[in-house]
Amino acid sequence: MIISFDRIPSSLDELKTMPEASLKEPEYGAALFVAAMMNYKDNPDLAISMLEFLKGPGGVSVYEKQFIKDRLSDGKDYVIRSYFAGTSPDNDYTPSMPYTVIPEKDAASEDNGRIRVFMRSSGADSPRMIRMRLKPSTGEWFIEEEMILSDIRIPKTMDPWA
Repeated sequence: MIISFDRIPSSLDELKTMPEASLKEPEYGAALFVAAMMNYKDNPDLAISMLEFLKGPGGVSVYEKQFIKDRLSDGKDYVIRSYFAGTSPDNDYTPSMPYTVIPEKDAASEDNGRIRVFMRSSGADSPRMIRMRLKPSTGEWFIEEEMILSDIRIPKTMDPWA
């Protein structure tokens, strides 16, 4: 599935008005996670509030908040940008417009209301996973676990060997 955003949401209300905020497909929450985390560098509290919405009843744990801080602080915001089309280490992970992500659900992994959605980072050799969980009473898919913030190749301008 290809999902494009004309802009990155700059408030929780703006995120909630996006068509993907219906969360009716597991790929929607995965794509919105990337968009939400684009706010982390300038406004960590906003990014976490957006993640709270995307996690639904599960909420965001103290551990998750610390993990995200560790992964996206100190100039590592390029990690989240690497999930947008048009990025690469050579262009410092600068996305092309519109912001486009391509989440791929692994239908074979669907089990007991959970499914894996894979995201490709232009700085990694293999796709990274976000596990989504269905809330049957509403038909919404919420993030249960994300594993897409691991280290990737550094941008060329940060590479002393480039």
